[in-house]
Order: sequence, then structure tokens, then C-alpha cells
Amino acid sequence: MTADTTSSEPGARTLFDHDPTALAELLASWKEPAFRGRQVLEWAYRHGVTSYDEMTNLPKGLRAKLAADAPLYESTIVRQQEASDRTVKLLLGWPDGTRSECVLIPDGTRRTACISTQVGCPVGCVFCASGLDGLQRQLTSGQIVEQAMRVRGLCGEDDRLSNVVFMGLGEPLANYEATVRAVRTINEAWGVGIGARKITVSTVGLPKQMRMLADEGLQITLALSLHAPTDELRRQIIPWAERVEIESLVEAANYFFQRTGREVTLEYILLGGLNDAPEHARQLASVSKRMRSNVNVLLYNPVEGLPYRRPTDANAERFVAIVAERGVNSHVRRSRGLDIDAACGQLRRREARLRGEA
Repeated sequence: MTADTTSSEPGARTLFDHDPTALAELLASWKEPAFRGRQVLEWAYRHGVTSYDEMTNLPKGLRAKLAADAPLYESTIVRQQEASDRTVKLLLGWPDGTRSECVLIPDGTRRTACISTQVGCPVGCVFCASGLDGLQRQLTSGQIVEQAMRVRGLCGEDDRLSNVVFMGLGEPLANYEATVRAVRTINEAWGVGIGARKITVSTVGLPKQMRMLADEGLQITLALSLHAPTDELRRQIIPWAERVEIESLVEAANYFFQRTGREVTLEYILLGGLNDAPEHARQLASVSKRMRSNVNVLLYNPVEGLPYRRPTDANAERFVAIVAERGVNSHVRRSRGLDIDAACGQLRRREARLRGEA
């Protein structure tokens, strides 16, 4: 396993790739006054316009230049699905023909955007649709931010976007630089404006990058996709686990807590008959207690063509109870959007099959 921590930035950079300094430099090169940058960012993020034509206090000539040199939205919404529980999934098409997914998850007063960092995924977890066709390319930081903005556009004035999770297609820490840039833009007051503690980055477990993230000075949540409590079982589920032992993940998670004061969330997807036995629950509790962590148990969303099954609700509750009895904060995370290709990568893969590409 070799983790690619660089992000390719194909084509023209969009506005969402620019922080205030980069935008100021671009505008200065056109002899524009400094306040124009503040105006542009305010229109894009605070007002959420989708076209430079809507930035009515900018000269038409400047709008045309920006549209050419720093496009605003470059994705198109290929398909939109809404579930009975009001979860909304978007399939986005990019100019190079690739496609990615993002999701709006409403829960009470919370509105969460689940966004992708790669087109496809290199990890190849055996139960997941995201990596069935491998990795096509990295998403740029601007394309990652654009997904959050697309999802924010689905929210109303009274139910604004409150949380962002990097849990869509791809391994965020294998696109490290673009992911961190996107996190900063999503967090900044001039950007999407989501509090750091309401941003979660999920990883299958890259110890070096977990430590790097700990040193970024960000108060975000780190979620570790463990999915098995022993190295032997984890290697059956996650190919990349062949060269990353749980012990090294424990050490990296403890470093993250020491540097940030933030507990790590252990994500554990229950696969019926594979990793959901009482013994697995006891082993998971033992791993969790070796670090400052809590446990998030998920029930598997079946993927067409894969042999894995969803455990019963009773088995899931028993599993969580065993973990909790051993003093670990744990709960079942409710599955959302089961009637709309809910699992990561399902909608993208279904669309590709319709186009004859998979």
C-alpha cells in the first residue's frame, strides 16, 4: 500500500480553490482594488450565488474575467435522489467526465453534508461500492468545497447546513493536501463557516497522515474506520490493513488526542456473520480502551453483487450493549437513505452501468 498524499489540480482552478490571499493576488494582477476580493467571497459563500452574473455590484468586465479564470461552480447535478427520511443524494458530473457523490443528511435540527475526496477509492474495502472500480483520480480542494456548497444549497434558510463529514467516496488522508485545504475553507468565517468541531474527517487508518493532521491545529473530529477488532480479521475486510497494524493506529490515535484534546471516533460497520459476534464486541471494547475514543456502530447497507449482509437490529443492539458494558461510550448510528442507493458509491456505480461504463 502506498498512500498518495498529493492532490492533482487538473484544469483551471475554480473560485473555491482560492483563499482570500490567492484571490487578492489574482485580482491585483488585473489592477482591481482589494475590496473586490471581499465582495466576491461574500457573494459566493454568504449569499451562495451560483453564477458571477448574480454578483451585481461587480463590473461586468470583471465578472467575465472571473468566470473565465476562476469559474464558480464547475460541476453539474447529474442525478438527485430523495429518500423517504428526507436524505438527499447528489451525483455530480465534473468537466473531465468523472462523477462523485455528496449527500444531505437531515436529523432533527442538524443538517449534515457527507462529501467525497476522490473519484472512486483506492482502499478496496470488500463490502464497499466506492472502490469496486478502483481510484480514478483525486478531487481538488475546490471540488471538495463545491460539494459542501452544493449540499448547502439544498438546505433552507431555517435549516442551514450545520455539519460536514468527509465520509463519501475515497480516502481523505490519501488526498491529504486537498483535504486539509478544503477543511480550512469549510471552517473559515470567510468560507462555508462551519465550526471545526462540527467537521469530521474519516480515514481507514494512515498513521503518518493521522499524525500530520494532529499537527494542523484544527479542532476537528477524526473518525477511524476500524471495522474489525483484530489484525487478522481486519485484513480480510480492508486490503490496506495488510501493512497497517491496529497497534500503529492506536498509537496514532493517542497522538491525535494528545495534540488536539479530541477523542477519536471508531467507526465499526457490522457485517452479518463476519464481524458481529459477541467476542468481536469484547475485543473492540479492549481496543477502544487503549485510546481516548468512542465507538460508532453502523449497520451494513447491502450493495448489489456483494455477498455481505446486514445484521439484525437485535444483533446490533446486543453488540453495542456488550461494548458499553465494558465502559466504552458506544451507540448505533442510524442508517439513512436506504431507499436511494444509500451506501457510498452505489449511485455513481448504478449510473455508470446505465452508461455502459461498468
